[in-house]
Amino acid sequence: MSDFRYYKPDNFPPIVKNLIIINVLVFVAQLVFRDLTFYIGLWPVSFPLFRPYQIVTHMFSHSPNSFGHILFNMFALWMFGKILENVWGGKRFLFFYLACGIGAAAFHLLIQYLTGGGSLTIGASGAVMGVMVGFAYLFPNTEMFILFLPFPIKAKWVAIGYVAIDLFSGIANVAGDNVAHFAHLGGAITGFILVLLWNKSDHRRFY
Repeated sequence: MSDFRYYKPDNFPPIVKNLIIINVLVFVAQLVFRDLTFYIGLWPVSFPLFRPYQIVTHMFSHSPNSFGHILFNMFALWMFGKILENVWGGKRFLFFYLACGIGAAAFHLLIQYLTGGGSLTIGASGAVMGVMVGFAYLFPNTEMFILFLPFPIKAKWVAIGYVAIDLFSGIANVAGDNVAHFAHLGGAITGFILVLLWNKSDHRRFY
Protein backbone atom coordinates (compact mmCIF):
# COMPACT_ATOMS: atom_id res chain seq x y z
CA MET A 1 0.00 0.00 0.00
CA SER A 2 1.38 3.38 -0.95
CA ASP A 3 1.14 6.47 1.21
CA PHE A 4 0.07 9.34 -1.04
CA ARG A 5 -0.49 12.84 0.30
CA TYR A 6 -1.65 15.83 -1.63
CA TYR A 7 -0.21 19.20 -0.72
CA LYS A 8 -2.09 22.21 -2.03
CA PRO A 9 0.32 24.87 -3.28
CA ASP A 10 0.37 28.00 -1.13
CA ASN A 11 -0.72 31.01 -3.17
CA PHE A 12 1.15 33.35 -0.80
CA PRO A 13 3.98 31.34 0.80
CA PRO A 14 5.71 32.79 3.90
CA ILE A 15 9.08 33.83 2.44
CA VAL A 16 7.54 35.64 -0.53
CA LYS A 17 5.00 37.23 1.81
CA ASN A 18 7.64 38.44 4.26
CA LEU A 19 9.94 39.71 1.51
CA ILE A 20 7.08 41.80 0.13
CA ILE A 21 6.20 43.09 3.62
CA ILE A 22 9.82 44.09 4.27
CA ASN A 23 10.05 45.88 0.93
CA VAL A 24 6.82 47.77 1.57
CA LEU A 25 7.90 48.77 5.08
CA VAL A 26 11.26 50.00 3.80
CA PHE A 27 9.48 51.91 1.03
CA VAL A 28 7.26 53.64 3.60
CA ALA A 29 10.35 54.45 5.67
CA GLN A 30 11.97 55.97 2.57
CA LEU A 31 8.92 58.18 2.08
CA VAL A 32 9.07 59.36 5.70
CA PHE A 33 12.86 59.65 6.00
CA ARG A 34 13.98 60.98 2.63
CA ASP A 35 17.72 60.64 3.35
CA LEU A 36 17.35 56.92 4.08
CA THR A 37 17.63 56.05 0.38
CA PHE A 38 21.17 57.45 0.24
CA TYR A 39 22.28 55.11 3.04
CA ILE A 40 20.65 51.85 1.96
CA GLY A 41 21.02 52.26 -1.81
CA LEU A 42 24.11 50.88 -3.54
CA TRP A 43 26.84 53.38 -4.36
CA PRO A 44 29.85 52.61 -6.60
CA VAL A 45 32.83 51.27 -4.67
CA SER A 46 34.84 54.38 -5.55
CA PHE A 47 32.27 56.71 -3.93
CA PRO A 48 32.75 57.88 -0.31
CA LEU A 49 29.15 56.87 0.51
CA PHE A 50 29.72 53.21 -0.40
CA ARG A 51 29.31 50.72 2.46
CA PRO A 52 29.58 46.91 2.11
CA TYR A 53 26.16 46.37 3.71
CA GLN A 54 24.57 48.17 0.76
CA ILE A 55 25.18 45.06 -1.34
CA VAL A 56 22.25 43.56 0.63
CA THR A 57 20.16 46.59 1.62
CA HIS A 58 19.86 47.96 -1.90
CA MET A 59 17.57 45.09 -2.88
CA PHE A 60 15.03 46.13 -0.25
CA SER A 61 14.88 49.77 -1.34
CA HIS A 62 12.94 51.38 -4.18
CA SER A 63 12.54 54.80 -5.71
CA PRO A 64 10.39 56.92 -3.36
CA ASN A 65 9.40 58.94 -6.42
CA SER A 66 7.90 56.01 -8.32
CA PHE A 67 5.18 53.78 -6.90
CA GLY A 68 5.33 51.74 -10.10
CA HIS A 69 8.92 50.68 -9.32
CA ILE A 70 8.04 48.74 -6.18
CA LEU A 71 4.65 47.64 -7.53
CA PHE A 72 6.12 45.95 -10.59
CA ASN A 73 8.94 44.28 -8.63
CA MET A 74 6.67 42.96 -5.89
CA PHE A 75 4.11 41.68 -8.39
CA ALA A 76 6.84 39.81 -10.30
CA LEU A 77 8.27 38.46 -7.03
CA TRP A 78 4.85 37.12 -6.06
CA MET A 79 4.01 35.75 -9.52
CA PHE A 80 7.25 33.79 -10.03
CA GLY A 81 8.49 33.46 -6.48
CA LYS A 82 5.43 31.69 -5.08
CA ILE A 83 5.95 28.85 -7.57
CA LEU A 84 9.63 28.45 -6.76
CA GLU A 85 9.03 28.57 -3.00
CA ASN A 86 6.34 25.89 -3.29
CA VAL A 87 8.75 23.71 -5.27
CA TRP A 88 11.92 24.31 -3.22
CA GLY A 89 10.67 25.23 0.21
CA GLY A 90 11.29 28.44 2.10
CA LYS A 91 14.97 28.05 3.03
CA ARG A 92 16.20 27.27 -0.46
CA PHE A 93 14.07 29.97 -2.03
CA LEU A 94 15.31 32.60 0.44
CA PHE A 95 18.92 31.61 -0.26
CA PHE A 96 18.22 31.77 -4.00
CA TYR A 97 16.59 35.20 -3.79
CA LEU A 98 19.35 36.75 -1.68
CA ALA A 99 22.06 35.14 -3.82
CA CYS A 100 20.51 36.61 -6.98
CA GLY A 101 20.35 40.04 -5.37
CA ILE A 102 23.96 39.86 -4.23
CA GLY A 103 25.02 38.54 -7.64
CA ALA A 104 23.22 41.46 -9.25
CA ALA A 105 25.05 43.94 -7.02
CA ALA A 106 28.45 42.31 -7.60
CA PHE A 107 28.11 42.33 -11.39
CA HIS A 108 26.78 45.88 -11.38
CA LEU A 109 29.68 47.10 -9.22
CA LEU A 110 32.17 45.30 -11.44
CA ILE A 111 30.84 47.00 -14.58
CA GLN A 112 30.86 50.36 -12.81
CA TYR A 113 34.47 49.80 -11.74
CA LEU A 114 35.57 48.80 -15.25
CA THR A 115 33.77 51.70 -16.95
CA GLY A 116 34.53 54.31 -14.31
CA GLY A 117 30.91 55.46 -14.14
CA GLY A 118 28.00 54.90 -11.87
CA SER A 119 25.50 56.42 -9.50
CA LEU A 120 23.13 55.31 -6.73
CA THR A 121 21.37 52.01 -7.47
CA ILE A 122 18.19 50.87 -5.73
CA GLY A 123 15.60 48.16 -6.24
CA ALA A 124 14.88 44.46 -6.05
CA SER A 125 14.93 44.12 -9.83
CA GLY A 126 18.19 42.14 -9.95
CA ALA A 127 16.93 39.56 -7.44
CA VAL A 128 13.53 39.43 -9.15
CA MET A 129 15.21 38.93 -12.53
CA GLY A 130 16.99 35.91 -11.09
CA VAL A 131 13.66 34.56 -9.82
CA MET A 132 12.09 34.99 -13.27
CA VAL A 133 15.00 33.21 -14.95
CA GLY A 134 14.82 30.40 -12.38
CA PHE A 135 11.11 29.98 -13.10
CA ALA A 136 11.70 30.02 -16.85
CA TYR A 137 14.39 27.35 -16.53
CA LEU A 138 12.17 25.01 -14.49
CA PHE A 139 8.92 25.74 -16.33
CA PRO A 140 10.07 26.84 -19.81
CA ASN A 141 6.84 26.05 -21.64
CA THR A 142 4.47 27.82 -19.26
CA GLU A 143 2.48 30.31 -21.32
CA MET A 144 2.29 33.89 -20.09
CA PHE A 145 0.48 37.01 -21.18
CA ILE A 146 2.65 40.12 -21.47
CA LEU A 147 1.19 43.63 -21.33
CA PHE A 148 0.11 45.00 -24.74
CA LEU A 149 0.51 41.59 -26.45
CA PRO A 150 -2.75 39.81 -27.35
CA PHE A 151 -1.23 36.32 -27.41
CA PRO A 152 0.59 34.14 -24.84
CA ILE A 153 4.37 33.66 -24.84
CA LYS A 154 6.25 30.79 -23.27
CA ALA A 155 8.24 31.64 -20.14
CA LYS A 156 11.57 30.73 -21.72
CA TRP A 157 11.08 33.30 -24.49
CA VAL A 158 9.97 35.95 -22.01
CA ALA A 159 13.13 35.46 -19.96
CA ILE A 160 15.38 35.41 -23.02
CA GLY A 161 13.65 38.56 -24.29
CA TYR A 162 14.21 40.45 -21.04
CA VAL A 163 17.85 39.37 -20.89
CA ALA A 164 18.39 40.46 -24.51
CA ILE A 165 16.80 43.86 -23.85
CA ASP A 166 18.96 44.43 -20.77
CA LEU A 167 22.10 43.34 -22.60
CA PHE A 168 21.42 45.64 -25.55
CA SER A 169 20.36 48.57 -23.35
CA GLY A 170 23.35 48.14 -21.05
CA ILE A 171 25.81 48.15 -23.93
CA ALA A 172 24.03 50.98 -25.77
CA ASN A 173 24.12 53.17 -22.63
CA VAL A 174 21.47 55.55 -23.93
CA ALA A 175 21.47 58.99 -22.32
CA GLY A 176 18.68 59.39 -19.78
CA ASP A 177 18.27 55.64 -19.20
CA ASN A 178 18.38 55.22 -15.42
CA VAL A 179 17.78 51.45 -15.36
CA ALA A 180 20.57 49.32 -13.88
CA HIS A 181 20.64 46.84 -16.77
CA PHE A 182 23.84 45.10 -15.67
CA ALA A 183 22.35 44.51 -12.23
CA HIS A 184 19.45 42.76 -13.96
CA LEU A 185 21.94 40.68 -15.95
CA GLY A 186 23.91 39.83 -12.81
CA GLY A 187 20.76 38.56 -11.11
CA ALA A 188 19.78 36.58 -14.22
CA ILE A 189 23.22 34.97 -14.51
CA THR A 190 23.30 34.07 -10.82
CA GLY A 191 19.81 32.59 -10.96
CA PHE A 192 20.57 30.56 -14.07
CA ILE A 193 23.79 29.12 -12.62
CA LEU A 194 22.14 28.15 -9.32
CA VAL A 195 19.15 26.45 -10.94
CA LEU A 196 21.42 24.69 -13.43
CA LEU A 197 23.56 23.29 -10.62
CA TRP A 198 20.60 22.32 -8.43
CA ASN A 199 18.73 20.68 -11.30
CA LYS A 200 21.79 18.58 -12.12
CA SER A 201 22.08 17.38 -8.54
CA ASP A 202 18.45 16.31 -8.03
CA HIS A 203 17.69 15.38 -11.66
CA ARG A 204 14.21 16.93 -11.57
CA ARG A 205 12.68 18.61 -14.57
CA PHE A 206 9.53 20.68 -14.75
CA TYR A 207 7.57 21.64 -17.84
